[in-house]
Amino acid sequence: MNNKTVHIGFNNAVLTEKIIAIVNPDSNPTRRIINDARNNGKLVDATEGRRTRAVLVMDGGLIVLSALMPETIVARIENDGNPNKDKENA
Repeated sequence: MNNKTVHIGFNNAVLTEKIIAIVNPDSNPTRRIINDARNNGKLVDATEGRRTRAVLVMDGGLIVLSALMPETIVARIENDGNPNKDKENA
């Protein structure tokens, strides 16, 4: 177990090994997933009131909302969770 985390915005992080998918929130099926999770108490809103730009589907049925773009989260996972690593290489 590596227990690596990825920063998903506003000082929030999730375990990378628990992420099943990172999807765009704009499709109707994704909206249904969000509503179902909200009704079942399985929704974590980490957007700090900002627009939801990524939906993280987690192991165990938990749904996490992030204000970061899916591409940004994927890049951070590829950079071992370091949000500044991509800036260092620019």
